[in-house]
Amino acid sequence: MEKNMFCFQCEQTAGCNGCTGKRGVCGKTADVAKAQDELTGALIGLAKTCGNNPKTADTDRVIIEGLFTTLTNVSFNEETVRVMIERVEEEKSRIAPGCGTCVAKCGTTDNYDMEQIWNADEDIRSLKSLLLFGIRGVAAYAYHAMVLGYQSEEVNFFLYKALATLSMDLGMEELLPVVLETGKVNLTCMELLDRANTETYGIPKPTEVSLKVEKGPFIVVTGHDLRDLKLLLEQTEGKGINIYTHGEMLPAHAYPELKKYGHLKGNFGTAWQNQQKEFAGLPGAILFTTNCLMPPKESYADRVFSTEVVSYPGVVHVDDGKDFTPVIEKALELGGFEEDRQYKGINGGEKLTTGFGHGTILQAADQIVDAVKAGAIRHFFLVGGCDGARKGRNYYTEFVKQTPADTIILTLACGKYRFNDLDLGSIGGFPRIMDMGQCNDAYGAIKVAVALAEAFDCGVNELPLSMVLSWYEQKAVCILLTLLHLGIKNIYLGPSLPAFLSPNVLQYLVENYQISPIGDPKEDLEKMLG
Repeated sequence: MEKNMFCFQCEQTAGCNGCTGKRGVCGKTADVAKAQDELTGALIGLAKTCGNNPKTADTDRVIIEGLFTTLTNVSFNEETVRVMIERVEEEKSRIAPGCGTCVAKCGTTDNYDMEQIWNADEDIRSLKSLLLFGIRGVAAYAYHAMVLGYQSEEVNFFLYKALATLSMDLGMEELLPVVLETGKVNLTCMELLDRANTETYGIPKPTEVSLKVEKGPFIVVTGHDLRDLKLLLEQTEGKGINIYTHGEMLPAHAYPELKKYGHLKGNFGTAWQNQQKEFAGLPGAILFTTNCLMPPKESYADRVFSTEVVSYPGVVHVDDGKDFTPVIEKALELGGFEEDRQYKGINGGEKLTTGFGHGTILQAADQIVDAVKAGAIRHFFLVGGCDGARKGRNYYTEFVKQTPADTIILTLACGKYRFNDLDLGSIGGFPRIMDMGQCNDAYGAIKVAVALAEAFDCGVNELPLSMVLSWYEQKAVCILLTLLHLGIKNIYLGPSLPAFLSPNVLQYLVENYQISPIGDPKEDLEKMLG
């Protein structure tokens, strides 16, 4: 049967094999998928062009934005994807003028046909997919750091190297080191973004966040970009408009330079996959700053706005000038609720707590070590990652509920909404559930693990620590590669294993890192505590 498209980069891909019809499970059309493949091929061509020609000051931004545009749930708009392709071609022409009209083509500046990857030997396809999806995740983090004025030449250089590698005829032995290098570079990138966020907005502090929406006009901000939230807070100050976070924006409440705004009131809703239900008829404006956009329903499409690389046909886009006037005017027009409304989390809780970043936890490292040595804390579980709609994700809720009272759960990313409203009490002076932040704050979890290993004079794999991760899109891929780069083993991954892992590549990961698929919560818990 003829394929309209091919995409298997996210966890919900059709039949656990790949989306091939007129529209992907995420809502992306076949035309958009093909345009994104063309964009990726053009980025590969641009990266190869820079192999023999010096890049310009804009080339890094074009590479990073282009890769970010191809993440799941970022752009559903063929027009804006093609505008990005034009930017890539223009940049290539500036770097190597005349190559496009050369009669004696050398082939080193040609765009790449992605069908060569999708139709390759399954092991080569698997490793190149890991590399491609990994650098897409890296680019997302690099983008957030870049807009705050922070860049890393190591990270930028690797993006060119990885893109060029995708076009090469290489075997598994040659591809595998580059795939694993992605994890090393992503660690550098997450450290860069952590520094960018904390030097710009301050060190996150434990903060209680209300789930109540107060009466009057309001704006819900979702995504990951703290800079967009800060700019919106500045532009709405004194206008009688309240601001609520959603999804991965929840940790913003813990940053001193953001929480000082009195009209940053609380958090609305849960994880990204519930937005079509939660946003239905909402009398407030909704701003999408990064990925996690779902096709808006008619009941709220008129109040959705996008910015950065997020794009959906018919949705008003706020450009790089960052004038949020249309969002503000829509919020005032809608007026909000006439009375306060108390919302609840998935488990009935009415408040959330965030802000347990590595800065906070490491300040109490001695206290934690003493609690472990005294037997007060028996085990740590890192339960986090992307949420999604596939059945089986209730595993994470049940797992957390069954953890013993002498254990602590560290969490991050939007998967925490499955259980972050639970009140599991405290232990050793710490709440049993500690939210470390966004998905990129996996860097903080790594810092904590390394510090504890040093304190106990052992390796990370010898700590009383188990990692139970959920994945959905490409940022989860680069984080997993970072954990593998660090040699961390015995990771439990779910709710399903990636469709782009061939049997041989999966076997390599199992044999070398003991990666396991999640199973029954009780049985898995017994193994970890075993």
